[in-house]
Formats: sequence, structure tokens, C-alpha cells
Amino acid sequence: MSLIATRALSLTLGLPLFAGLNLNLNAGDRLGLVACNGRGKSSLLALLAGEIEPSGGEITRARGLTFAHVSQDVPPAMLARSLAEAVEAVVPGEEWRAGIALDALEVPWELRDQPLAALSGGWQRTALLAQAAVLEPDLYLLDEPTNHLDLARIGVLQGWLAGLPKACGVILTSHDRAFLDAVCTRTLFLRPEASRDFALPYSKARAALEIADASDARQHENDLAKADQLRRQAAKLKNIGINSGSDLLVVKTKQLTERAEKIESAARAAHRDRSAGAIKLDSAEARARALLALDCEVRVPGDTGPLLFRTGPKWIGPGDRVVLLGANGAGKTQLVNAVLAACQGTPLQGVKPAGSMVLGHAGQMLEELDPKASPFALVTQYLADQSARSQLASAGIGPDWQGKKLGLLSGGQRARLMLLLLRLRRPNFYLLDEPTNHLDIEGQEALEAELQTQGAAALLVSHDRAFIRAVGTRFWWIKGQKLEEIDSPEPFFASQAMG
Repeated sequence: MSLIATRALSLTLGLPLFAGLNLNLNAGDRLGLVACNGRGKSSLLALLAGEIEPSGGEITRARGLTFAHVSQDVPPAMLARSLAEAVEAVVPGEEWRAGIALDALEVPWELRDQPLAALSGGWQRTALLAQAAVLEPDLYLLDEPTNHLDLARIGVLQGWLAGLPKACGVILTSHDRAFLDAVCTRTLFLRPEASRDFALPYSKARAALEIADASDARQHENDLAKADQLRRQAAKLKNIGINSGSDLLVVKTKQLTERAEKIESAARAAHRDRSAGAIKLDSAEARARALLALDCEVRVPGDTGPLLFRTGPKWIGPGDRVVLLGANGAGKTQLVNAVLAACQGTPLQGVKPAGSMVLGHAGQMLEELDPKASPFALVTQYLADQSARSQLASAGIGPDWQGKKLGLLSGGQRARLMLLLLRLRRPNFYLLDEPTNHLDIEGQEALEAELQTQGAAALLVSHDRAFIRAVGTRFWWIKGQKLEEIDSPEPFFASQAMG
């Protein structure tokens, strides 16, 4: 049974986002929607929800279809309510439904009466999901549902999606590749033209997409070669016809030229994403055998804060990319802050950066970036004007955005700017807290490749399993009140009920 279908759907918002989209979602389908930042994923969900109008094409919905659209943003009016009140308001007088939804999403009782404004982005996201669940829709439209969730909460979300009724449909967007693999049965790669849909989870669909694109590239080359051959034949006949005065050869020349033009106009080049900007890192040479040595206690902030864990003797040498693992609240951020403070000249007992360390730090909220500064002003601290403009453009920040205040830029643009600034500082030790938070899949893969290519030392915190698996060479797990080194992140993922 078809829940929703599109025919030749197109949308242009300044630039063409997609065109000719034919999509048929059946009951029970779990469709992952994949595209780079700003390429129309959220807009497509809004179209399917009837919130905006398409530029062309049609949308057909099953009779009586009910759906819930969970956007990325929390309505400001909702923040003044408690978490439970916000969910109960969806169906007034039937509070029991809200209770069932909150139980299914494993929301602790002590959080339900707290104002949403006082809760983290992850719990606000959970409240939006609970509001959708109360409606018991036939179709969920979920825009970045894993945003702000730690690994444990992503595990709960995966379990919740798996427990939905079999006939319920889901269309979701996400940059979390492991999450897409775990929950999706189909993957749609949204493109300006010729979007591709595979009945496969993300990783298998990505491999199928590469094969299909390679086939398109070969076909395009063959078509152009055939058109070129026809044009050469036409040129020879034209010369013969002119010399002989043969009208028949002139007509034949025209026919060959028209066939070549037809083939050229029909030939479709293989798809290439309009890159949102290259991510390049540049590491200074590290001379110290240990760039960072640890043997300290990590406590809750405050002079007499309770102990979170002891590191024991630990060290990070050149080329080590250490991933810090732990449940939410275990103390990962406190350790990152302790290392950052020591590197910035605040002595801390048991935290010893080497004298040769050149630090590159990026916090998960990109707090190092002054929201009132412009990208151009920040980069010209390191480069001359023209070179700065070129580097910003290569990082996906075009001329129209280079002079604007950072507060106006998207999260993806600010993340790429932060990584560009890191490269210009030429660190030999990266301290990165959730570096993929604002990056699309293309950006994540580019960052992974750069960290691997540069061979830089790093201490990383991330909730992105694909990123952790790709870049980590060593793994530290905050377990109980001890920091243990483990051979693989998989035992930690398993402890968080993750696949």
C-alpha cells in the first residue's frame, strides 16, 4: 500500500534543489534521505508535509493519511512549558497518551516536570519526537532526529523506531551513517537531477550508487565519442559535397550533424556533488615522544566537586588519534577542558602538554568563533586578502558570505571555517569535541581523510560511530571511576545498546 508518492516533483529556492523526483513510499518503508547541506532535504520533508508548495510536479497522499513532521527547530512558545506539558498539549485531556510516548522514549521521571528551556538540546529533541508519537501517525517525517543526542539516546531512538507498527512509514534525514545503516531499509540520494533510490540501507546503497555513477560516466563518454565520430564524418562529406556540387551529400552532412547534436544534448554527465567546500588540515612536525601525558583526577567543576574518574598514567604520542568514550555525564568534557586549560597556560596537576605541542582546538559549540566577527577578518590574521578569499571559497564560504557576521552563517559553514582556521595555525595536536556535529556526510568523510592523511595526534570526543571507527587508533573508555584503554570501541557501543 502506497502512503505517499511524488511525480516529477521539483523545487527551486534561489537555485534548483531537485527536479523530476519520482518517489513512492509504501507502508513499512524506512527511507533515509541523503544529500549535502543546503541541498533540499528539509525542504522535501516540508513539501511532503504540505507546508510549502513545489515548483512543479505532484504529490499524492493515501486517503486519510496521517503524518507527523518533526523539524530540527523547537518552537519558542514550547520552551516555556515543562517537557510533559509540551507533550500532553498535543492531545488535551488524554494525558495517558503522553505518558506512553514518554515511557517509550525512556524519558526519566525527574526530567518530565522541568521546563524545556532548562533542558539540553537532546531532551528538547526527544520532546518533539514524543509529540509526534502521541499522534500515532501513519507516516513520520523526521528531520535530523539524532541531533544533540548522545550514543545512549541514539540507541533508544533506534529501538523506538524498530518498535513502530510494521505498516508505519518513516522518512528521515541524517548525517549519522551508522544510524542510517541501523534503521533504514531504503536510501534516497537527493540530487538536482536524477535522484537515485535504492532498496538498501545507507552503506550498501552508497556502494550501489558509486557503481551506477561509474556506469553513467562510461555511457556519457561513449555518447560523446559517438557524437564526435558523426561530426568528423559530416565534415568529410561537407568537403566532398562542396567540391563535387552534390546536393545529396549536403543533405547527408546536415543529417549527420543533427544526429550528433541530438546525442550531445541527450548525453548526461555523471553526477558530481557541488562540493560544499574542501576540508584540509595541516600539521606541524611533532618532535616530542609524548605530546600529552596524563595522570590526574577529573572532578565535577568546582573546588570541591565530586570525583568523576582517575585517568591513571596515560600518554598520547605523535600520530595517535585517541577517542574518549563514555556515557553522558561521565566526564568527557571535563577532561577536554582540563587539557585545554593546561595547554593554554593554566597549570593542572597531572596534565602535562609537551613544550613542542602546537594545539588546535575546536569545541562542539564552536565557541572559539566570535559571532560578531566575519570569516574574512578571521582568516586575514593569517593570509593576505586575495589568498584569504580563495581559501574561504575552497572551504565552502563564497564571496557573498565572507564579509558577513558569523552569527548569520549556517552551522556547516562555521564548522568548515573553524577547520580552516585550525589548518592555518598548523597544530600538531588536535583537541576536537564533536567535530562532525555540523558537517554533512561529505564533510565528515573529508575530515576523516585529512586526519588520516596528516597523521596528526588528536584527542577526540564524538558520538558518531562511523567517524570513531574511521579515525580512531586508540580508545579510552571512562568506566566507573577509571579511564581504561581498550582495543576497539565495539564493547563500548555494545554497552550503549548500539549496533
